[in-house]
Amino acid sequence: MNAMIVKALVMAGVLIVATFVVIKQMHIDLSDPINMITFIGAIAIAVLTFGVSAKYMQQMKSDSATGELAEDNWDGIGEYKNELPSGWAWSYVGTLIWAIWYFLMGYPLNAYSQIGEWNKETKTYNTKFEKKWKDATKEDLVNMGESIFLVQCAPCHGNSGDGLDGKAHDLTHRISKAQVLHVIKNGSHYFKYPMGAMPAGLAQGKDAEDVAAYVAGGLKGKAPTAWATCAGCHGQDGKGNNGQAPNLAQIDDTLIAQVLTHGKQGSIGRMPSFANRFTEVQDKALAEYIKTLSSAK
Repeated sequence: MNAMIVKALVMAGVLIVATFVVIKQMHIDLSDPINMITFIGAIAIAVLTFGVSAKYMQQMKSDSATGELAEDNWDGIGEYKNELPSGWAWSYVGTLIWAIWYFLMGYPLNAYSQIGEWNKETKTYNTKFEKKWKDATKEDLVNMGESIFLVQCAPCHGNSGDGLDGKAHDLTHRISKAQVLHVIKNGSHYFKYPMGAMPAGLAQGKDAEDVAAYVAGGLKGKAPTAWATCAGCHGQDGKGNNGQAPNLAQIDDTLIAQVLTHGKQGSIGRMPSFANRFTEVQDKALAEYIKTLSSAK
C-alpha cells in the first residue's frame, strides 16, 4: 500500500473519530436507527472521499493513457474508448440498491417520526372531537365558531367582522356595491361552482351600476334589465340555483365552504385556502357564526 493511500485512510480515520466525539458531546443517541444510519453514512463518505481521491491522485502521477482512441476529437483533443471504471459502476448499482431499500424499508416508512406521531394524535383527537360534537346545538356551534373566527379570521376581517375599514371583506354586511362592481368588472374564478367561472365585463356603465345597487340592496324592488344576464346563473331570486352558482341573496353555508376551500382575492391580498385545516363540525360552526354577523344587521 503506497504512502498516498495510507495518508488518505489516516485522514479519514481522524475525521471519523472527530465526528464520533462531536456526537458524544451532543448526546446523540446512536441506538436510534436514523442516527445510526446517518453516522454510518458519514463514515462511508469520509472513507470513499479520501480513498478515491488518493487513488486517482496516485494514478495521475504514475499512469499513462492507453487504449484505442475514438474517431471524434475536439480541436485535436481525442478521447479513449476505455470502459467505465468498475468502482464508479458498482457505486451506481449500490446507490440504486440503497435507494430501493430506503424507499421500501428505511426511514420514514418503518421508523419513528415526530410528524407521523403528531398526525396520528391529531387524527385520533379529531375523530373524538367529531363524535363529541356530532349533534351540537346551534348555540354550541355559534360559540365554537366564534372561537375559530377570533383566531383564524379576525386578523384580517377584524374581531367584529367589519373588515377593518375596508382592508378585507366586511362580513357584517352581505355584500357592498363596490364589491359587486369589482366582480362585474374583473369576473370571478376562485369559487368552483358547477356553473363555472364568471367572466369579466358582463355589464358595462349604467347597467353595471344598476345591477350592483340591486344586489347590494338585497335584491329588493324591481330588478334592472341587465339582471337577466346574472339570473341565468344565479337565478331570478339570486339564490344561486340550488348551489349551482354563488348565493347573492345571503351568506349561506355553501358560499362559506367555497371560500374556505378555495380562498379568495381581497383588498389586502389573497385569502389562502383553509381546506383540511378544520374538521367538518368546525366548518359548520364557523359558517353558523359568520351568518350571525350579517343577520345582526
